[in-house]
Formats: sequence, C-alpha cells, structure tokens
Amino acid sequence: MSIAKDFQFDERQIDRIISMAWEDRTTFEAIEYQFGLTEKQVIRFMKEQMHPRNWRKWRARVQGRKTKHEKLRDEHVKRFKSDAQRQISGNRISKKKY
Repeated sequence: MSIAKDFQFDERQIDRIISMAWEDRTTFEAIEYQFGLTEKQVIRFMKEQMHPRNWRKWRARVQGRKTKHEKLRDEHVKRFKSDAQRQISGNRISKKKY
C-alpha cells in the first residue's frame, strides 16, 4: 500500500513533504517530527510520488548529504528549518513569507 494512503496525507501535506525532502537544509528528522515518516519511509514515499528519473536525481542529491541528517551536521547548527520559514510546531504546516 502507498505511504500517502497509509498515513492519510492530503494533497497539501504530500506537497509539503516533497518540498521538505528536496530542501537541502531540512533534515529527515524534521520530516519525521512534523509528519511521522522515518527516513526509509520518506525514501519510499518519494519513490511512489515521483517519476523514476526525478526520483533517481533526488536520491543522488540527498544520499550522503550531511545537511539531511541531524547527526552528521555541524554541531553549531541547532535548527531544522530555513530562516525563511515560520515556526514549525508539531504537525502544523509552515508557510514561507512572500
């Protein structure tokens, strides 16, 4: 079964998870905190949601990237969101200010 259906994500949540997964500075831990998806589930979710060619590009981009894993980041980086985002709280979807 599909991750999106298992977790009953709506279209807005699906779009947000995909954009967070593409963001370099958003860790897998932040996605897990906000949506409850582990790193393996995010990878499977992205594979289900994306065209195979785009999924391969995304995998190549995030694989081994220090900024996508909280434990691999520099110790001075304590946040898991971009400065351009509003406060992320629980499962509320943050919005960028335009």
